[in-house]
Amino acid sequence: MSLFGEFSFFGVLAIVLTVAFILGVFEKKQNWLLLICSIALDVCAIGCDVRSLLFFGGYVVWEIVLSMSYLRIRTEKGRKGKTYALFLILSILPLVFSKVFGAMHVPLFQILGISYLTFKSAQVIIEIYDGVIKELSLSDMAQFLLFFPAVSSGPIDRSRRFTEDLNKEYTRREYLTLCGDGLEQLLIGFLYKFVISSLFFDLLELVQEERSFLYMTAYAWCYGLYMFFDFAGYSRMAVGAGYFFGIKTPHNFNLPFISKDIKEFWDRWHITLSHWFRDFLYSRFVMQSMRHKWFKDRLTTACAGFLVNMLVMGIWHGLTGYYILYGLYHGILLAANEVWQKKSKFYKKHKKEKWYQAVSWAVTIHLVMFGFLIFSGHLIQI
Repeated sequence: MSLFGEFSFFGVLAIVLTVAFILGVFEKKQNWLLLICSIALDVCAIGCDVRSLLFFGGYVVWEIVLSMSYLRIRTEKGRKGKTYALFLILSILPLVFSKVFGAMHVPLFQILGISYLTFKSAQVIIEIYDGVIKELSLSDMAQFLLFFPAVSSGPIDRSRRFTEDLNKEYTRREYLTLCGDGLEQLLIGFLYKFVISSLFFDLLELVQEERSFLYMTAYAWCYGLYMFFDFAGYSRMAVGAGYFFGIKTPHNFNLPFISKDIKEFWDRWHITLSHWFRDFLYSRFVMQSMRHKWFKDRLTTACAGFLVNMLVMGIWHGLTGYYILYGLYHGILLAANEVWQKKSKFYKKHKKEKWYQAVSWAVTIHLVMFGFLIFSGHLIQI
């Protein structure tokens, strides 16, 4: 059973959310219900493959043990860089194995939601090292990792924000308002994923055979819009389902196609992913670069940071060539955008004028759609 991907799932989801709604209306805690439902639905999503179930269960236990162990060591022995690096590597290692074996078409470490689960567990390790996370209960960590609405494709939440919602007590009025918002998100998400994205998917079938410039442009736009409505639809449904359990999962999209430059696009597209990379990779790379003076100035450092950040993001999608090329492409765009905005007198003079903003939007949207063409792998087939 595919989470938010099959109609059979929605029948089960309706029952689960009804039980959660009854408890919420009577102002009862839903923590254990959420944990039980998450385990049950995650298992259903994996199916009857015993090996996959064992891999998933083993992986979750591994990440929980690592996080709890590192918190204890960090509390007792303080901030040790080598210990932190070891635990962070151990946390990320299953994902590395998954990508490598996946590229070799070997069915090992192919775990439900491993990419998104790794972001969550790595974030916990990093923030324990930073001293931001000082307490972490076993049940909270398990709920955070197993949270069924976001387990397979996000959005990527932060542990402290999630735990605050998990332990928050809502009044009946607050909860009913939250459920109303959740139902709205579910309905919009359903429309996005099963109606509008399906329309663009059907259009892809019509334009994929031809190799002319016009057809390739049409393919890029259809694929980009299909990707948006499919993923934004899933994300909205995940957010909506979470609301019924009192979890205000962060939104993943904010009108990305109105962006006037590529940096703004990444602040609006797959927000939880781009912000995770910004906070835990880009910012730290820049700080280390400046501390050790790896580059001659701040602008060069920022550009290098964009290239590293987006290259890793491309590799995260997969070791296939077009994913890596997609990451490099956006890294180059972000670096070029940074140089343009910091160095160009023309930009500084005209950036607030309407004609410039219109041209900037048109250039940005076409660059974005070409990026989707790279991501689709269709361009490589030419």
